[in-house]
This record gives sequence, C-alpha cells and structure tokens, in this order.
Amino acid sequence: MPSSVLFSIKPEFVEKIFSGKKKYEFRRTFCRRPISKIYIYATSPVCKIVGHVTVVEILSDEPSQLWKATAQFAGLSKKQYDNYFSQCKIAYAYHLFNPLLYTEPIALSNIQLAYPPQSFYYLNEEQQTLLFLYEQNIKP
Repeated sequence: MPSSVLFSIKPEFVEKIFSGKKKYEFRRTFCRRPISKIYIYATSPVCKIVGHVTVVEILSDEPSQLWKATAQFAGLSKKQYDNYFSQCKIAYAYHLFNPLLYTEPIALSNIQLAYPPQSFYYLNEEQQTLLFLYEQNIKP
C-alpha cells in the first residue's frame, strides 16, 4: 500500500506548486517506499503544513536529461536546478497532481511531530488520520 510523506519545501516553491507553475518537486534522494501523497510543510517563516498533492510518478535520470523532461513546469530556473544537482549523477522528480491548499495551515505539533523533516518523513497511520480530520476542518 502506498505511503504518505511529509516534505519540507521553501515557501517560494510552495506558492508555485499551488498556483500550478511547479508540477515537479526535485530531490537528490527518493522515498524507497511507494508513495501516493505528499503533505507539504512550508519552511520558515510559515513553519506549518499548508496542503498536499498527489504523486503521479517519480522520474529519475541524469540531471541534464531530467531537466529536458521537466523544465516547462519545474518552477525554478535552470541555474537553481543546476546548483541543486551539481554533485549528483542521478536526479529525482516527483510529478505532482491535484494540489490542495488548506484554508487553515496545520502545526506539526497537531500530528505529534516536534521538528520538521530534513528532507522527508513517512507519516504513520495516526498522523495521516489526524491530517485528514484537519483537512475536513474537524478538530480531533
């Protein structure tokens, strides 16, 4: 069964995801478990879970080849992309679909997390249930 994960993403890129300008989230590593949903933690100054997206697929290739396949909806410049992947032989891109921005961002403490993930965090069943309740504006 696919898992859900929490990604830490800079606010400038979060905005582009929810506006539809960024349909790929780039990473140097990938989640080893199959994932179907990414919950988005917007880093400082927001510091909250602001929404989620569905994962269509995970692409991997040499950075130059992956750029060719994703550039139109990368949501960042070629220079930013090249800097991010400068020491990598393989690059990963999560193809994002159906972004949902929450009307009220969710604090990490509401899902029993003390710190944001460095890169990503696999959410357990209880955390996923809590997020679902908050999405529905039901306070657990």
